[in-house]
Amino acid sequence: MQYRFMERWFPHPFVSVLVAVSWIMLAHSIAIGSLVMALILAIVIPRLIRPFVERTPDIQWLPSIKLFLVVVWDIVISNLRVAKLVLGPTDRLQPKWFRVPLETQHEQVNTLLAMIITTTPGTVTAGIDQDRGDILVHALSTDDIEEEIKTIKARYERPLMQIFDVKTGDVA
Repeated sequence: MQYRFMERWFPHPFVSVLVAVSWIMLAHSIAIGSLVMALILAIVIPRLIRPFVERTPDIQWLPSIKLFLVVVWDIVISNLRVAKLVLGPTDRLQPKWFRVPLETQHEQVNTLLAMIITTTPGTVTAGIDQDRGDILVHALSTDDIEEEIKTIKARYERPLMQIFDVKTGDVA
């Protein structure tokens, strides 16, 4: 009985939490009206998207939270580095294109990896090449491409593979 209630009203609990938190952040308020609206949206939006989302993937939550904190930290630090680079002499910039080889063909892992790379200031994902098995990345400034690739793989790709319980070479 309890399970059916939760599934009916919160078919995608993670989406409900994201919607509610997003609303509260957008409203810049934890007043009762904002909280009620967040609850209404957290119930309605996942129910509206239910026909389009067959199931949410099973993920490992602890590595997800750790990766979230790593990405937030990297965004803050990257913002400071980019500001220093952009506000300083532009002759110090060393823009580079490089390819990050992918360990898996798992769509969710690779898509999220590309999103994280793009979200981190100073780097942009230009595209995922599934045939070549890599992601084309542009860095605002780097002097060591190999180190950039190692960092991306260690800080983002491996944790994503752990979150989705994906092994090297897996396809999804």
